[in-house]
Amino acid sequence: MRDGLVRAAFEIVGIRLSEQAGQDLETELRQVQVLLADYDLAQVIHTVYGADAAGRYVDLRLDQAFGDVWMPDHDTSGLAHRLDLDTHARAKDLEREILITMLGGPLPFVFPCAAELASAMHIRRNIVQAGRQTVLAFDTEGAERPEDYWTYTQASGFTVRPGQSIIAALKKATQPGSGRRYSFSCYRATEYVILLGLAQELARCHPALLAALQRQWESRAIMSGEFHDVFLHEYGSHDAPLPFQYYVPGDRLWFRNPDEPSASVEGYEGSWVMYLGEGLFTNFWKPDEPYTLRRKCIELYHWRHALREDARGHPYIDEDVVEARVQESLQDPVAANAILARMRRVRDPLGVYGDGGCIDATREYVRCVHAGLPGLVL
Repeated sequence: MRDGLVRAAFEIVGIRLSEQAGQDLETELRQVQVLLADYDLAQVIHTVYGADAAGRYVDLRLDQAFGDVWMPDHDTSGLAHRLDLDTHARAKDLEREILITMLGGPLPFVFPCAAELASAMHIRRNIVQAGRQTVLAFDTEGAERPEDYWTYTQASGFTVRPGQSIIAALKKATQPGSGRRYSFSCYRATEYVILLGLAQELARCHPALLAALQRQWESRAIMSGEFHDVFLHEYGSHDAPLPFQYYVPGDRLWFRNPDEPSASVEGYEGSWVMYLGEGLFTNFWKPDEPYTLRRKCIELYHWRHALREDARGHPYIDEDVVEARVQESLQDPVAANAILARMRRVRDPLGVYGDGGCIDATREYVRCVHAGLPGLVL
């Protein structure tokens, strides 16, 4: 949908409990209702029963009146502020933001049981907390990892040294504190943040699967398209794009560079980020300066104005020019709004550079993880 902006075209659907063989839907629903009550949400939810080809289900939906106030037109960016949530100091406030944005979702978040919903919340919380602490060196060509935890071969990628915990290895690579920053692309960085959030939850709910994950990364890293296929579920579509300001904390998404010349520079095809809640997105290179949607759109727009050639004739993006241009635009509301009108459109399909903006139609989140349930299979 393109009329200058991506506009909401969905009603509230929320969280869907799908009946599974050997499980009682009513029992699982009661457990979810207990969980919602613990976050003071039981009174703002409607339950709607239905059935499809997969069987019976029940949707738990945020009441439309609350949705209109808390996240109007599915805009989740101001939710934490409206509810006075401190998602940095209180993990439960972050989990509440996660729950509400899912309950007010325009597409169903499908779970087979209450335990799976709880794990999904925990994984998203872990991802946000890890994303806030991740600090890296940007490098589109090189890659580094702490040698006491990681080793590398071309065939297997970066693997965890035997005897070293995958959780500790991921933390050392992405959260070095005051130590050396390691080189990553933004795409690989999101994989590490997701993997860390997942591994931390498996340590709590599924140690056997964590052990399998450990063995996997001691032998071969799962990366790129395979990582997506194994670990992630994608929701939304190019034909029915998600509302442009609808994000759930812990979502992974891509901002596309819609300018073909600057997009030909490696690393500037677009920008992979995690949504942190509170209207903010990861900035792995300057974690103290997370992106707003407004600033991210303006930065990507100005990549076109920073395209240069080095002494060998190779194209590159001059980040100093980008920063100067961004500051100029932020000081000029008329110019900024014109840029946003151009960029806040659904991106064009891959290989096409036309009227599209930088907003992706879809988001991604971690699949189901519990034993005996569909989802994660290594």
